[in-house]
Amino acid sequence: MGNNHDENHAHHITPLETYLKVAGALFALTFLTVIAHHFNNQLGVLAAPIAFLIATVKAVLVMLWFMHLKYDSVINRVIFGAGFFFLALLFF
Repeated sequence: MGNNHDENHAHHITPLETYLKVAGALFALTFLTVIAHHFNNQLGVLAAPIAFLIATVKAVLVMLWFMHLKYDSVINRVIFGAGFFFLALLFF
């Protein structure tokens, strides 16, 4: 009775290969960020939106796989999404 865990909740075990693929994608996106920075003058007004897009993709990868939101309940995804929505609203 003292256990607060839901008996119907099954834990998802992500294979190591998936973590390595996601980590590789994060390294590639970091490298892409460095390349985009070197072309900052050529990109002009698109430099910031491209940097934010790359950062957003990286954040989504981290949240889905490393924070396990991909296999979590929908309500947790909605709560995380709402937080980022209000952050974007704050920036604009």
